[in-house]
Amino acid sequence: MVRGKVYLIGAGPGDPGLITVRGMACLSAADVVIYDTLVHDRLLAHAPAHAERIDVGTAAPGAMAQEAISYLLVEKAREGRVVARLKWGDPFVFDRGGEEALFLHEHGVPFEVVPGIPAAIGIPAYGGVPVTYPGAGDTLTLVRGHEDESETAPQVDWGALAKLKGTIVCYAGPKQLPAILDALLSHGRPKSDAAAVIYDGTLPAQQTVDGTLEQLAELTRTSRPKRPAILVVGKVAALRQHLRWFDIRPLFGKRIAVTRPREDAAELSDRLAALGAEPIIAPMIRMAAPEDWAPLDNAIDAVDTADWIIFTSVNAVDQFMQRLYRGGRDVRELKGVKLCAVGPSARDRLLRYAVKVDLIPPDFQADAVVASLDAHEKVAGKHFLLPRADVGRERLADALKAAGAEVTDVIAYRALPADLDPERDPDLYRMLLDGQVDVVTFTSAASVRNFAATFGAEQAADLLQQTVVAVCGPVTAEAASRLGITVSIMPTEYTLDALVDAIAAHFRR
Repeated sequence: MVRGKVYLIGAGPGDPGLITVRGMACLSAADVVIYDTLVHDRLLAHAPAHAERIDVGTAAPGAMAQEAISYLLVEKAREGRVVARLKWGDPFVFDRGGEEALFLHEHGVPFEVVPGIPAAIGIPAYGGVPVTYPGAGDTLTLVRGHEDESETAPQVDWGALAKLKGTIVCYAGPKQLPAILDALLSHGRPKSDAAAVIYDGTLPAQQTVDGTLEQLAELTRTSRPKRPAILVVGKVAALRQHLRWFDIRPLFGKRIAVTRPREDAAELSDRLAALGAEPIIAPMIRMAAPEDWAPLDNAIDAVDTADWIIFTSVNAVDQFMQRLYRGGRDVRELKGVKLCAVGPSARDRLLRYAVKVDLIPPDFQADAVVASLDAHEKVAGKHFLLPRADVGRERLADALKAAGAEVTDVIAYRALPADLDPERDPDLYRMLLDGQVDVVTFTSAASVRNFAATFGAEQAADLLQQTVVAVCGPVTAEAASRLGITVSIMPTEYTLDALVDAIAAHFRR
């Protein structure tokens, strides 16, 4: 990225996955992110941790507010910083991107325009409405009306527009929508013409109302809209019931809290979002280095004396392998040592390091793990290395010792309560009290314990009483049970994919 430059980036119509590859690259390299309110929070998470984030969407409307934004872009670029200006939809489609680009040009500031998916194209597609279709007319007309909060229709030639045989897509503010529909009808657009109104397009809260132009006009008169929408008028709107795909997914509209560490949340969040859910990133845990690396380093130095290494989590795998590599060694140091992965996730993480496991116990309880190991090879007299978190899994070491094994039990990482930021993190407590969360997920016992520590051990069970609780496995379920938390969902296979499938199956039922 060129220093002292502004990138005018189209963020797309809402869904954070709709930003372009180029847009994501520019965002990932930014020193400053200046964004509109409609830009999704999950998209902002892809900016570097050091990047300054400035929300300019809350500024009062009007020329002075826009001029202030333009001056801000110039100021930040002249400081020699890479500026990512995130704009809803496409910067040059019914937006102020052209004004900002011209202002930058006049002030000698280098800039680049990164096109985005316009709301008028992306939102109908998510509503199951193709804006063009063979036999549905040869014109596509975009009408601006989204930003005008008056109750009058935009100043366009409605008579000419009503006579066009193709598709009309209109950005409609809540106060303008009834006037726009009435204008089309009063200027000769057929009452029976198909139409669709799409609210919160491309987001899990998306709501689509379709019918004839006359039906929608009557509906908006009797039930006044409270949110902006995209209005689609034309034969293409009649295809919606055949082409719906977004709002029929199994988790569509469900709000699901992800309590994993912030840096690990995307893996589960993306899986949930793919099935239509709205992930709420509410980390209850963060990973930190051990207070002293020496025990783990000493264990790695003597790894050739171990018969088995047992990895109980992906974090244990990462910390162990990174310390192994840090000493100038590689996976050849593990030759002759058998590896046990407690769960498919730990197995898959080891595979990323080109290391194959020898055993995955079918049950992850301590006694069951020892029984599986003993069935594979007698445990008594064997030396086991157990790199783990500073909390949990002590029972596994104790069970191995009781079976006659020698155990080197070392702390590979610490699982600490998350540092919650009121400016950045959702108010999960308030959302739970207000019944705004459908599911809370826990993927580790530590996250359950930290949830209770954060909100109060006595309140934790009550807080989750009206919410579905989903856990990844029996160890986490046991931690929840000890706190009086009722678990509704636990998959038979203890992986993130299986957890998401189990949540989807729960709501299908």
